[in-house]
Amino acid sequence: MSDDAAAMNVDPAVYKTLLESTQAIPWKIDWDGLRFAYIGPQIERLLGWPQGSWVSIDDWVERMHPEDRERVVNFCVAQSKAGVDHEADYRALKADGSYVWIRDVVHVVRDAEGQVEALIGFMFDISERKKTEEALLRVQQELEALSFQDGLTGAANRRRLDAVLETEWASGRRGGQPLSLIMLDIDCFKQFNDCHGHLAGDDCLRQVAQILGASALRPRDLLARFGGEEFALVLPETDHDAALRVAQRCRALIAEAAIAHPASQVSRFVTVSMGVATALPSEEVTPAWLVETADRRLYRAKQAGRDRIIAE
Repeated sequence: MSDDAAAMNVDPAVYKTLLESTQAIPWKIDWDGLRFAYIGPQIERLLGWPQGSWVSIDDWVERMHPEDRERVVNFCVAQSKAGVDHEADYRALKADGSYVWIRDVVHVVRDAEGQVEALIGFMFDISERKKTEEALLRVQQELEALSFQDGLTGAANRRRLDAVLETEWASGRRGGQPLSLIMLDIDCFKQFNDCHGHLAGDDCLRQVAQILGASALRPRDLLARFGGEEFALVLPETDHDAALRVAQRCRALIAEAAIAHPASQVSRFVTVSMGVATALPSEEVTPAWLVETADRRLYRAKQAGRDRIIAE
């Protein structure tokens, strides 16, 4: 009779039946030799491996997903040596080659001298719980993405712009790299809405955002809607000349799209005015300076007749 069974005055057969009728899988490993003294027959129903194939701790290690193995084994060994009860989640290999999520709950048994004598515990199938957690995580990530996205154009919103500017400013300071910002405004947009209506104006904003987003931007570059008909492009590790080339390319692509704008005072098609600013991030300069400088240059471009780029 096991010590636990004896302490409860339970018949060994009854005790074994109770252990093997639960959905959890009981097991015991002798610390001296790290061999399985027992594992419940439920293990075959869950993983497909015969009960008798669980001989040593190596069988447990080898039947663990390679991506989880080092993390889980190192953690469990360290906790066991320290005599600390613990839990570990990992993907266990099934006999058919697929994986199932397992939670191992481990109790460290010590002898009279306080030395580790054995590990006993239960394995639980937590696959459904993991699926639920992953689904909730996806929803959370989607909601977070939406909170940083402009609902009309799909570009980043002002909140995202501010966050990225702060992040890229800090990165530029650490690496000694320039950061550029392009502010862009659709010319005579009020007249566009007056002529075509606000729904057509919304379509125009979406078209412009799509054109800008497809203008060969790099992964770290950010397109954001600054407000109204105004957009911003954040260009990390981009000097003045390179930023000017990006602005010229964007302006040319919008011109090529030939979005009709008969009410414009500048052209028969939609045009844009742009302000470009570049800074080498430091303690003396702030992201706000970059935004204000690009915005002032944008204003100068509009005052100078629109449909142009001011970068100085």
